[in-house]
Amino acid sequence: MVNQKNSNELYSMHQVLLEFYGSLHWWPGESSLEIMVGAILTQNTNWQNVSKAIEKMKEEGLLEVTALFHMDEKSLGKIIKSCGYYNLKARRLKNFINFFYRNYGGSVERLFSVDWKILREELLKINGIGPETADSILLYAGNKPIFVVDAYTRRIFHRHNYFSFKASYQEIQHFFMVHLPQDHSVYNEFHAQLVMLGKDFCNKNNPLCSQCPLSPFLNKKTSHS
Repeated sequence: MVNQKNSNELYSMHQVLLEFYGSLHWWPGESSLEIMVGAILTQNTNWQNVSKAIEKMKEEGLLEVTALFHMDEKSLGKIIKSCGYYNLKARRLKNFINFFYRNYGGSVERLFSVDWKILREELLKINGIGPETADSILLYAGNKPIFVVDAYTRRIFHRHNYFSFKASYQEIQHFFMVHLPQDHSVYNEFHAQLVMLGKDFCNKNNPLCSQCPLSPFLNKKTSHS
């Protein structure tokens, strides 16, 4: 059952952040393939390093499915070295590209014409693709209505007394998808806002709570469900 109070508060938070940050037009990328590649490479690293790796791939003419499919893993690792854990990420990227090429012919249209819930299960079977990466691909590259949960989301809403640190990815995701409109544009913008908020204010060790645009919501002793 939807708790309307939670829905209203989430919507209010979203509106406050929208006014504060404006429309963020996230995820950065010139194509769906670039967004999918970025979603894999950004695991455990910052976007600046990923951006360098993607630019290098473009320079080498590698931001193309067929080229990536035929490139060997070791050579790919050297190209994406700036993003850290490059050998592991080269393997994960190759795993995804092999799946994409062999099952969908490298066609973005064919990939995202599949029911997104079925596609999500397929993505999660790929070695190296976890829920956050799969959902980022679905939301940002495919415009599918699924909310992405990351460390920033978890930290912000734990501090606002919505979740314990033990809450699972699925539990947190379900909360947002129940209490927000099932609209990919809302999920896209809200998640992007939370990422910015996490970077700018809700730091892991020294949060700037008094300066945070969500500070009016922080001390509400509300029971959330």
